[in-house]
Amino acid sequence: MDWVSGDREIIAVNTAGREWKIERTADLESLWNSIGEDDFGDDERLPYWAELWPASVLLGEWLYRNRELIKGKKCLDLGCGLGLTAVIGASLGADVVAFDYEFLPLHFARNNAELNETTQPLWLQMDWRDHALSEGSFDYIWGGDVFYEKRFFGPLERLFRQVLKPGGTIWMAEPVRDISTPVWEKLDSLGWKTSLPLTEKAACCNAEMTVNIREVVPGIFKN
Repeated sequence: MDWVSGDREIIAVNTAGREWKIERTADLESLWNSIGEDDFGDDERLPYWAELWPASVLLGEWLYRNRELIKGKKCLDLGCGLGLTAVIGASLGADVVAFDYEFLPLHFARNNAELNETTQPLWLQMDWRDHALSEGSFDYIWGGDVFYEKRFFGPLERLFRQVLKPGGTIWMAEPVRDISTPVWEKLDSLGWKTSLPLTEKAACCNAEMTVNIREVVPGIFKN
């Protein structure tokens, strides 16, 4: 099935001081049912991008509350999906680079920037395990619920070290759950400094979760 030209729906998301219109494929059930056995391999090419997650909603609100910090700054959106937080960041004056492992969500993300009349981020299809980003090039890095698998930790931590500017800041939004606790402890053990500046409930698409915003900044790294 052609998910680009097929039926679509527009979801209204209230966060970051306004209502955002986010377009996606309307037939999520068929999209998930189209996944074949090969998609469950090492890369697990599953269409998580087609969902709007409460973590991204609160992350968008966090960007809005910190809009004076990100304005005019070079920012990286990890696993951007449908583009909500990248579009919000761009609307607040940030210079946003946003990437996803799959190409299809980038098509919707670009449309969503147009739909909300914001500046287009630079959209990239890229694997964070083998990225093409310049060293020390980003003031801020953010992502919504990207540490949902342990195997992502190593590649993401390496990316943080490589592309975050000295004195830069990382913001990660994640649902409150025990499985992610070791991530922050391990980052601390490697020399990063982590904090928890915000915990709030966030809702989207008939789902409500308590979400943490984690802040990560460079410390004294241990090899």
